[in-house]
Amino acid sequence: MQKKMQGKMRKLAALALAGMAILGIFAACAKEPEPQQEGTAESRPMEEENSGTASVQKRDTLTVATESEPPTLHPFDQKAVTTGYMTALVYNRLTRIDPETLEPQLDLAAAYETVSETEWVFTLRQGVKFHDGSELDAQDVKASMEYAQTFPTTRDYTAFCKDVQVVDDYTVKFVTDGPYAMTLEDLASLCVLPSEQIEADNDFNENPVGTGPYCFVEWVRGDRLEFEKNENYFNQDRQPSMQHIVWRVIPEGSSRTIALQAGEADFIMEVEAADINRLAEDETIQVQKNDGTRLNFLAMNSEVAPFDNKLFRKAVSAAVDREAVVTVACDGEAAAAVGHTSPAFGGSSDGNAVKHDLEKAKEYLAQSGINPDGVSFTCLVSNDTARRTAEVIQANLAEIGVKMNIESMDYATYLNAIMSGNYTTAIAGYTSSNMYSFVSGLYHSSSLNAANLARIQDPMADFLIDTAKTQLDPAERNQTFVKLSEYLNDWTAFAPLYQTTVVKAYDKDLQGVIVGKNGTVPFDLVSWAE
Repeated sequence: MQKKMQGKMRKLAALALAGMAILGIFAACAKEPEPQQEGTAESRPMEEENSGTASVQKRDTLTVATESEPPTLHPFDQKAVTTGYMTALVYNRLTRIDPETLEPQLDLAAAYETVSETEWVFTLRQGVKFHDGSELDAQDVKASMEYAQTFPTTRDYTAFCKDVQVVDDYTVKFVTDGPYAMTLEDLASLCVLPSEQIEADNDFNENPVGTGPYCFVEWVRGDRLEFEKNENYFNQDRQPSMQHIVWRVIPEGSSRTIALQAGEADFIMEVEAADINRLAEDETIQVQKNDGTRLNFLAMNSEVAPFDNKLFRKAVSAAVDREAVVTVACDGEAAAAVGHTSPAFGGSSDGNAVKHDLEKAKEYLAQSGINPDGVSFTCLVSNDTARRTAEVIQANLAEIGVKMNIESMDYATYLNAIMSGNYTTAIAGYTSSNMYSFVSGLYHSSSLNAANLARIQDPMADFLIDTAKTQLDPAERNQTFVKLSEYLNDWTAFAPLYQTTVVKAYDKDLQGVIVGKNGTVPFDLVSWAE
């Protein structure tokens, strides 16, 4: 017990020192901040109480460690998981996805009704204020959808909308191009922005403005992002407890672990696999594990030789030892996967999937007509886990005479390369809250230059995805997804690798922590134990 108390005291001391350096920069939510040069901050001391334990000391700051810096804070011009963490703080949508059930719930919408197969009418909550002080109305929703539709990265959740009509100040109608089963799910991705800021051509990367539980304060590139509680947040059932949330960018996994154990961070979003047991044994730390929705894979650009050859793609996929990848890259904390759709969703199938079989890989390679002696390509990676994964695959491919090089990039450069098609292979992954969003984002031709990393433009894949979106009966829709899954497995867009286990680690004195299957954490519900 004495050792535990000493450890906690060390954590508090470290936190207090960090707090003196960073807490002073926060400004009131609806006020214009005083001009500052990037990287500077006026400091103020943290308020302290006499007790030395976190459970009784008043703490109003949460420090979250994340491995990758967001490439942008723009809510639409991106497909980055890390940006999604930030937009969840700043913005609301008409609906939200429950992190545990993955079912849609109302958010900015107070009610909705379907007046026909193609018309959805939403009634907005009244009195909701944006961070700039303006009040939410139907025009903001209309402007946000129309603005979002100008970005290719939003097509998977905005393409359903044929028209948006303002009925009155607090009523908005969405018109779909035919029956569409996923309207509520797609609207859970549409951040609602103030129309005045859109019209004024506000830079939402530098100045994010939403209605969310936290307001953006400062982004010190390469170091941290800071947010302050929205004192005017509309949702009385979800009033945030933390006054401040600081996101620290710590690329190396072991450094994130050290930061948590030293009290320099309170929460780790990406836990280093090799450190999970170490953290679980620490009495001051809680480790939470959940089955996840994220499918990880070796992305192969089908527009670039030799991956424009289906049999060569099959050869590569058959050569990959997925169990070795899980052991080496994830320390066993994942499930090997061979199918192209996430088994977390109904309609997933491993039919026609290419499994690890070295002799079969050599057979596919011979059938492809490609001489491995003349093949050499590069695999892009953006973090330690991806590099370990690539190293296993590199050794696997060497067994069939194929040479693969590995190139590490910072996250923003990596994302730009793979989403624009300026790559050959990469270690990547994709997560969503439902099967339709998953397959439309990864495999529909409308998602080129976004999440369609394989650059698929296949009429049958598009047809099956488009068919599923019109099927209101879940059982019928799942049958279509099974057909799609088996078609994609044969198409071999990727070499599927593993299904992620969602692991988060945090200070045991944090309460209200909910870890979603898709890796999200609603931080507005998190608080320090009294």
